[in-house]
Amino acid sequence: MKYIIKDNEPDSFTVWKSASNEDWQASYSDLGGEVKRDVKNALILEQGGICCYCEQKLIYNDSHIEHLNPQCQSSEGQLDFANMLCSCQQQLKKGEPLHCGNSKGDNFISVTPLQDNCANQFTYTEDGYIGYINNETKETIEILQLDIDKLNNMRAEAIEPFIIDPITFEEIGYDEAKLFAQKYLELNDGKYNEFYTTIKYLFLRDE
Repeated sequence: MKYIIKDNEPDSFTVWKSASNEDWQASYSDLGGEVKRDVKNALILEQGGICCYCEQKLIYNDSHIEHLNPQCQSSEGQLDFANMLCSCQQQLKKGEPLHCGNSKGDNFISVTPLQDNCANQFTYTEDGYIGYINNETKETIEILQLDIDKLNNMRAEAIEPFIIDPITFEEIGYDEAKLFAQKYLELNDGKYNEFYTTIKYLFLRDE
């Protein structure tokens, strides 16, 4: 889970909310069209193009706006941009396991991407498994289903090129992997590579 620094909400969203009057009160269920697209694009941009929870690459048409504090229990937070994130998984395929925002549902989580130390609450292994340092982190992993086979396998695939050269199939030394990781973690055209904190934990933990 990578720390997310919240930015200002889109101007179009501010204007839309300010249109509330005696006859019409803005609500999240009414949010749509260009204004909703502006909100979602702003969230994707501030997250560097990766899911707020699992850090896989976000695809616009297969992602959704996520309320950190569940909207059904926090009416004031429905239209609070500071309470909004972008999570993967919108177009669910039959049999596909729920994770991240879809798995979280109406639950609250103790470890969130808005906490500046959130990345330090998780551990990772070279075969893609995610671990925890305390019960709060363990519960967060369980709620978000961050330890399902699908995500473990995706992390393992992201890690493998740092261990075995995909061309020569020779084992990569730690120093070389470290240099590779430094390049991998750079923000490129406003986007981060997938599973940022996994790679940082395994290869640049001491920096």
